[in-house]
Amino acid sequence: MSLKVPKAGGPDLFKSGYKYMSGLEEAVLRNISAVMELSEIVRTSFGPNGRNKLIINHLGKLFVTSDAATIIREIEVAHPAAKLLVMASTAQESEMGDATNLVLILAGELLKRSEHLLTMGLHPSDVILGYEMALEKGREELKTLVCSSLASSPLPTISDLAAAISPSLASKQPGSEQILSKLVAEAALAIMPKNPRDFNVDSVRVVKVLGGGLEASRVVRGMVFGREPEGIVKNATKAKVAVYTCGLDISQTETKGTVLLKKAEELLDFSRGEEKQLEGYFKEIADSGVKLIVAGSGIGDLALHYLNRLNIAVIKVLSKFDLRRLCRVVGATPLARLGAPTPEEAGLVDVFETVEIGGDRVTVLRQDSEKTRTSTIVLRGATANYLDDLERSLDDGINTVRILMKDGRLVPGAGASEIEIAKRVTSFGGKTAGLAQHSIKRWAEACEVVPRTLAENAGLDAEDVLSGLYKAHGDGLEDAGVDIDVDGTTGGGVKSAKELRVLDSYAAKDWAIKLATEAAVSVLRVDSIIVSKQAGISAPKQQGHWDDND
Repeated sequence: MSLKVPKAGGPDLFKSGYKYMSGLEEAVLRNISAVMELSEIVRTSFGPNGRNKLIINHLGKLFVTSDAATIIREIEVAHPAAKLLVMASTAQESEMGDATNLVLILAGELLKRSEHLLTMGLHPSDVILGYEMALEKGREELKTLVCSSLASSPLPTISDLAAAISPSLASKQPGSEQILSKLVAEAALAIMPKNPRDFNVDSVRVVKVLGGGLEASRVVRGMVFGREPEGIVKNATKAKVAVYTCGLDISQTETKGTVLLKKAEELLDFSRGEEKQLEGYFKEIADSGVKLIVAGSGIGDLALHYLNRLNIAVIKVLSKFDLRRLCRVVGATPLARLGAPTPEEAGLVDVFETVEIGGDRVTVLRQDSEKTRTSTIVLRGATANYLDDLERSLDDGINTVRILMKDGRLVPGAGASEIEIAKRVTSFGGKTAGLAQHSIKRWAEACEVVPRTLAENAGLDAEDVLSGLYKAHGDGLEDAGVDIDVDGTTGGGVKSAKELRVLDSYAAKDWAIKLATEAAVSVLRVDSIIVSKQAGISAPKQQGHWDDND
């Protein structure tokens, strides 16, 4: 009688509840299809003609946006391979603040092109080697495509900076890019530090006020808060400012105590003592010359009474981020105790006023001097969702300013750079020996996804546009890109990116190509997926009713 020998590993290797998938069919191709699915979701939102996605997240909040970073953050991707792409896109968002969609669609296309090579029998290591060689060559060629540069010294004019950031905003808010780019350029140049490379995106705030139209938006040097001051004093000029993070109220004791009062006079004396103490604090503050108090916490009725009597304006700012920014604007130190600030702790604001914008009364703290360190874009719009989307677009625009101040190089946009890189990398692949040449050519083909997507989203015939682009680039027009404003007739849809005034940041594009290839290579390196059983405590099964005693 022969004994049955159990296989090595098998079902006994892992605890029950584990999932184990390996091999080309189960792991690699499955990962590729998951990544392609994610890529297809955001692909239709690429470019000026990209459509919006309406997303309702797990908290029930509504988003109407074409911003890839917001879309992938809110849909909560669960597939492990697709999460690698999400991480690459998040890295692009934190490093460059723009071109997140390019990372996703290029990585998805790279994996789609590799699928055919893998099923034909090419080993993943050959595909990876080819992709890495193609990336190196592609980044080298991108450097040679730089067609102009935005100098950071001397500072560019508002119109020059607006023209440079306009393409980034046009891909999110087509038709409104001129107004938005001018607002961003004006706000950024108003607070530009002596060394433009130190430009901080947090120095430009956005405040949304419903009503009016986008044309009514404007830039304010200083800060704007969407609420009125608390007291009766609404305006002040050249005012000394004190910022308090503690509550402006009668202080509460840390421990509970009992006070025994026997007569009415004792009760009056007890409350009078507290009032006198609070009055003493505010008298001390008024004597130090403070005309404006910013409270980071609650304001009691009694405190408000004394402040009104002493003719001191007071505004409540509950956001810690806004409080920190405000301290930077007025040059004050936040105090955690009540009392008069020292001359070093107090700040100064040129104009403190309450103005009405579209029926809402807002507070403006303005610095008329050149020393102001924060500027605010007051956005006007019809709906809260529209204003939220505008704010996300402005965030990309402000980040583009940061990139351009560090590296002002610009390359042709509208898919022109990608087609030229594809042409040159294909030629490089033809001269490369070995199996890697197949994946080098596939990498070059994947670059076509940018002009193809722009053409498809604009309703043009993608094949006609691509053949037109290749013909133009073959004739030596290195900046020929997709012209989305034509009717798609044969030979149409192609125009010089310089004439279209569509120039992209070299640094953002270089970083996006690098991250997309690295993400695709990370997915191709995976040959097994091991998913452990999800942690969680299940309630023990009850025998009979829990309250029954044996």
